[in-house]
Amino acid sequence: MSKAYTGGCACGAIRYEIPAEPVVMNDCQCRDCQRISGTGHGSYLTFPGRPRVKLDGVATHRDIASDSGNMKTRGFCPTCGSPVYLTFAAMPDMFTVHAASLDEPDRYRPQMTTYRVRGHAWDRIDPTLPEFDGMPT
Repeated sequence: MSKAYTGGCACGAIRYEIPAEPVVMNDCQCRDCQRISGTGHGSYLTFPGRPRVKLDGVATHRDIASDSGNMKTRGFCPTCGSPVYLTFAAMPDMFTVHAASLDEPDRYRPQMTTYRVRGHAWDRIDPTLPEFDGMPT
């Protein structure tokens, strides 16, 4: 097993430790991710085994319907406002973190681009990555 993925918000009030390897790392260009990131996409690592995630601190949560219609919950720091993680009602065992929240952001290696159909011409994502107009099954 590799070393755990660790990270948290900008002020340190929320911290996580995940003792698993991500099942996917992706850049998402849906409108919600664009708005949350303040850029053209969000970058994420999704992990299995949500019950094994060690989470310290209390996040504020916001529920939103994703582009697919499924509910997702965004966890962010109530003190500094940093987006930290997401959970999904349709995939309760998964836990997703923002790549920028990692203590070692260089561990992020995108494998695909989702919701490419919503991408902006000025948001230049690696053209060699597989692209999906939505979320792949």
